[in-house]
Amino acid sequence: MEKPTVRISVRNLVEFILREGDIDSRRGAMDKEAMQKGSRLHRKIQGRQDATYRSEVSLKWKSEYEDVIILVEGRADGIFMEEGETFIDEIKGVLTNLENIKEPVSVHLAQAKCYARIYGEMEDYARIGIQMTYGNLDTEEIKYFRREYSLEELKQWYGGLLDEYHKWISYQIKWREERNHSMKNLDFPFPYREGQRRMVSSVYHAISEKKQIFIQAPTGVGKTMSTVFPAVRAVGEGKGETVFYLTAKTITRTVAEEAFEILRSKGLKFKSVTITAKDKICPFQEAECNPESCPYAKGHYDRINDAVYELWQGEHAYSREKILEYAEKWKVCPFEMCLDLALWTDGVICDYNYVFDPNVKLKRFFGEGVSGEYIFLIDEAHNLVERGREMYSASICKEEVLEIRKRAGEKYPRFVKALNRVNRQLLEIKKECERYKVLEGPGALPLSLLQVMGEMDKILEEGTDSLFVDEILDFYFSVRDFLNVSELVDENYQVYAENGEDGNFRVKLFCVNPGANLGECLSKGSSAVFFSATFLPMGYYRKMLSVRKDDYGIYVPSPFSAENRKILIGDDVSSRYTRRGYEEYRKVAEYIARAVWQKKGNYMVFFPSYRFMEEVYRIYEEEFSVGWIRTICQETEMSEKRREEFLSEFSENGDAVVGFCVMGGVFSEGIDLIGSRLIGAAIVGTGLPQISNEREILKNYYDKKGEGGFDYAYRYPGMNKVLQAAGRVIRTQEDRGILLLLDERFWGNDYRGLFPAEWADRKRCRLENIERELQVFWDSQNLEK
Repeated sequence: MEKPTVRISVRNLVEFILREGDIDSRRGAMDKEAMQKGSRLHRKIQGRQDATYRSEVSLKWKSEYEDVIILVEGRADGIFMEEGETFIDEIKGVLTNLENIKEPVSVHLAQAKCYARIYGEMEDYARIGIQMTYGNLDTEEIKYFRREYSLEELKQWYGGLLDEYHKWISYQIKWREERNHSMKNLDFPFPYREGQRRMVSSVYHAISEKKQIFIQAPTGVGKTMSTVFPAVRAVGEGKGETVFYLTAKTITRTVAEEAFEILRSKGLKFKSVTITAKDKICPFQEAECNPESCPYAKGHYDRINDAVYELWQGEHAYSREKILEYAEKWKVCPFEMCLDLALWTDGVICDYNYVFDPNVKLKRFFGEGVSGEYIFLIDEAHNLVERGREMYSASICKEEVLEIRKRAGEKYPRFVKALNRVNRQLLEIKKECERYKVLEGPGALPLSLLQVMGEMDKILEEGTDSLFVDEILDFYFSVRDFLNVSELVDENYQVYAENGEDGNFRVKLFCVNPGANLGECLSKGSSAVFFSATFLPMGYYRKMLSVRKDDYGIYVPSPFSAENRKILIGDDVSSRYTRRGYEEYRKVAEYIARAVWQKKGNYMVFFPSYRFMEEVYRIYEEEFSVGWIRTICQETEMSEKRREEFLSEFSENGDAVVGFCVMGGVFSEGIDLIGSRLIGAAIVGTGLPQISNEREILKNYYDKKGEGGFDYAYRYPGMNKVLQAAGRVIRTQEDRGILLLLDERFWGNDYRGLFPAEWADRKRCRLENIERELQVFWDSQNLEK
């Protein structure tokens, strides 16, 4: 059997095996301007050399082991001869003062040693020299370090380096053989529900064809297992290498973990890691990632490889709790451990951010020039529209510029000068802006902010003023975001200036359609599965989430009998702003009362806003409350503990409870209240987002495109919230319940095409006949009132 070949770059090899030292987030990452300066300095240094100097020399070397061939490749910055001796030149551009560099950085030197070993053997040298060339990116001052090695010395050193890497590759090869063998007789772990077999085969077909597929499938179909199972089988058959299960909420991450665990209990061998956000997994009160504040940050890189290797070999499921256990044992950062471990697993469960956000995405998988046979399973993908807009938008605030300038004082004159230039440009835009103004583009702002970024990089690199560094970090990230997004601005953007309600003036790069940017990220993999219970209308979501014309799409019908639920539309009530007042609030309160009086049990009522909810709640309590029904109300700020306490009130055998909640909030999506824990929901209003500058910009943008701006900006996002809230009621075959939609607009033509097909039996009702309608339904269920 032919041995597999594993390719790795010289840089990635040494940065993985030989990394050492501390985590220190106070050091700024090199921005694009600095990288461009670095490239220019490289070329300038190379251009100064004589004709015998060879630049950018490609080198590669194969090393054969009993189970694999490892191909190491890269490009030496320069190779030259001096007085009969050959030197490998490794050039590094830095922001720091060269006087602070007393010797070469070990990983920089290691890169040069790899090239020296490869070139030395190719040319049959007994000895070879290395020159480390450090250049300051601002002053272009140069500092050299030289070393000389025998080829035998380099071969021995390189052999040890590669043996350490082979340890990882060898285990990975053996593990994948075991994994693939475990799938030979792996069957779907449950009896197929209606529509589920079609969903499984459609997902498998899309992955096999390297396509994208959109799936509208109601709650109860078993979407998670119906996507995970075919994706896992596809990996076992060589149709993919890593499954990314992407979610918007923690609760759906847990469901994905359970799906992988169920398959493991059936014999599957599959390693999966859940990536938890840094602030949630950090074991300390504040996530301050530097060696002075965090004992795990100090020496983290000295210990991390041993920690990851032990965990990787010893376990198959890497949950938050398991990561924390090993992080404590090895005294390493659990968040960084998560990210490192992800490279070696078969499945990654994580938030959307880690694939799509330009600032957070996993560079190991999705960096420039990096791609793979990744399979993306995107859960509750309707959320990705607004999340995508957020991720690919950025703004700069004039008041923040002034505040940072004030803090900089006289200590950083070049920094202040750069900030003044930005402030003047913002002031010019502000003079012509009343409430908001759509601009032709960002103008010269990105160029000026590049200079600001360069000055901040120097301050962070020097690290001598830790207090000031802490003060500017948030601003540093704001500028970085603005610069990154400014490179994406195209016809999918609207650039606008705004005098905000908070009194601040800002310029925003607003991504109105994130489809192209999301597609760029998904192109790093081979296939994507978008699935949701509320993908209506599907054409809208396909336009917002993809630019491909060959995407598949399927509609999976509900597996539950329509006889188990009653859907009524109250067409004599409205949540329109023009109708809001005591009479309308009282009518809503009476609707709720008449509905919940018909059958003792637990209900949720969803409102368009906290104020609307509070007004109705007050009237309900004063005029319609009864002793055998308790009412509870969602609060504006609820800790995780308070949320759990709120949901625990909905018990199967306790008192009857009516929960007053806000549509689009934490209780309208991603919660399971099965059986008699919830027997009904009332939804007040059409869920339209509040009118805002940004919503109006969206509306106008799509109106100009002839797409129906009001639908895109208001109606579709609102209806999604309605359908999500409605999905709380019927979640299993055994559930019985009612759904009450309180707004006359639901019966209009604008909304008729936005309901699921299986809601065709919905009926209209009025306050005077709602009790009769519900009595008939509950009587038909043979359930005691």
